[in-house]
Amino acid sequence: MITIALPKGRIAEQTLEKFEKAFGEKFEFEDRKLILKKAGFTFLNVRNQDVPTYVMYGSADLGVVGLDVLEEKEYDLVKLLDLEIGKCRVAIGLKAGDSIDWNRSSIKVATKHTAIAKKFFESKAMAVELVKLYGSIELAPLVGLSDCIVDIVETGETMKQNGLVVGDTIMETSAHLIANKNSFYSKKSAILDLKEKLERT
Repeated sequence: MITIALPKGRIAEQTLEKFEKAFGEKFEFEDRKLILKKAGFTFLNVRNQDVPTYVMYGSADLGVVGLDVLEEKEYDLVKLLDLEIGKCRVAIGLKAGDSIDWNRSSIKVATKHTAIAKKFFESKAMAVELVKLYGSIELAPLVGLSDCIVDIVETGETMKQNGLVVGDTIMETSAHLIANKNSFYSKKSAILDLKEKLERT
């Protein structure tokens, strides 16, 4: 039995579709259930941000999670496969008409991606003051809480509608299949077999 942590919502649905193609069976969480057992797998339905934690601590052998969440957590996990779903990018958002003066010594950034933002601005030799927000991040530059934001961007429409423009892309991201290191060694053949099947979907 292999246990797989999936992030709630669209990524979980698209991952289960891949399993359906790979195994020729229907994979679906019933109603509000958080556990699905099927074809020798146990799927856990968890919050996106929590997927790497379940895998890191061995409550799940595998997980499906965005590269941005992996970068943010900085856990020691095995990256097995880019599933090429949930593609988007982590980018800077600025008030329309503003731009970043890279010669400044410091900048104030609102984001929930604090590790990614810190690494990026420090690589540009800028000290960064991070304001951690969990939602409505677009408000921050408009009300003077920050100079800019760092957020996930798919089309840029949300930023545009809120008077912001999309600036530099920090990283591209998509959903990856990840493994707990101990599980990868103890269940290697089953995990690699699954990886091959998913690669063909």
